Amino acid sequence: MVVTDMKKRLADIMLAVSWREFANTYFEKSSSWFYHKLDGIDGNGGKGGFSEMEALQLRSSLIDLSERIRRAADEVF
Repeated sequence: MVVTDMKKRLADIMLAVSWREFANTYFEKSSSWFYHKLDGIDGNGGKGGFSEMEALQLRSSLIDLSERIRRAADEVF
């Protein structure tokens, strides 16, 4: 299974997240690698996307980030 429409799935938060920092922190990869994955292409312009394992890693990374945001929000008051 390869997910090729991840950008569409993440549309609600695309502009709210620094994907460069996200790719580096959670995947230890470059932003260009991550953007290619989001766009459903490989590094050579062919079909690509997130493998099942990468999609699971993305999911857990987003959950971690959401928990970090929640903790920061709790510190406001």
